[in-house]
Amino acid sequence: MGILKNIEWTDTESNLIVWKYPINKDQVNKGSALTVRESQNVVFVDKGRLADVFLPGYYKLDTDNLPVLTKLMSWKYGFETPFKSDIYFVNMKQFTNQKWGTVNPILVRDKDYGAVRIRGFGNYSFKVDDAYVFMQNLSGTNPTFDSSQITDYLRSMVISGISDAIGESKIPVLDMAANLQELSRMVEGKVAQDFKDIGLQLTNFVFESFSLPEELEKALDKNTSLGMMRNNMDVYTQMETLAAMKEAAKNPGMAGSTMGAGMGLGMGMGLGNMFSNNMTQQMQNQNQQGGAVNKTCPACGAVLHGNPKFCPECGQNLKPTCPNCGTEVKANAKFCPECGSKLK
Repeated sequence: MGILKNIEWTDTESNLIVWKYPINKDQVNKGSALTVRESQNVVFVDKGRLADVFLPGYYKLDTDNLPVLTKLMSWKYGFETPFKSDIYFVNMKQFTNQKWGTVNPILVRDKDYGAVRIRGFGNYSFKVDDAYVFMQNLSGTNPTFDSSQITDYLRSMVISGISDAIGESKIPVLDMAANLQELSRMVEGKVAQDFKDIGLQLTNFVFESFSLPEELEKALDKNTSLGMMRNNMDVYTQMETLAAMKEAAKNPGMAGSTMGAGMGLGMGMGLGNMFSNNMTQQMQNQNQQGGAVNKTCPACGAVLHGNPKFCPECGQNLKPTCPNCGTEVKANAKFCPECGSKLK
């Protein structure tokens, strides 16, 4: 049998939590050295019974720093002879970026949408807080123990805390995205004791996102679109009416019906007059460009449409009359039918 001169572990595997030192046929002798690096603890185990725990530092092993083993092995006169013991190094560093996600959706009661199933995603970090308690509850005396062996177990505790936190928060589902940090702190508080009971510490917890059922997302998108239209309905109506008037300006016969439709859509009188004047001007321009010449009032010069009897601007009588007696006569008459005066 050999003598263990220096007992140490250089951690080369990032996900390994517990590593059993290979004793083989060697023994621990009085004066054997133990090196415990930062982010490590060492636990001595005698015949399956957890004994002494060593924090980071350099130790020369003797009776003073092996009190539990001294008692278990009934060393009446202290640590004098070599002995065999299982030695476990426990990695105390943080294990980060542990992913979590709700395999099954969480049912929450929302005041606006009733019962809603939501899913959550994120990550968390943990580390061993008490090596003795951790080995006692989880790793036991396995030669090695890594983070993957407790991933499902820790995730189940996290999901349970998430469900409780969301239920107690009363945050509406539409506001959850704006309260991710608050929810994260609530979950930490819920599961901190559960982690501590197995010798672990939850060092960080993060909600990355929430997702709603597809049918609810579609309904929300549609409601948002309708809300935008409701808020801008006057602008939308004006744009549609103006487009219709422009189309009517290309066809004078549509002018009256289009104007009536525009008024029926709720346009103001001032805006209606503005569109009407613009349309009239467009029609005049179109007629002029096509070669037609509109008549004008001989008194005020206003443009006349059709064959009115009186000017719509100044009231001037536009029908031909006898200059002598004032009787209305036909446009092509040569003599007045009342007084016989010559007209042309």
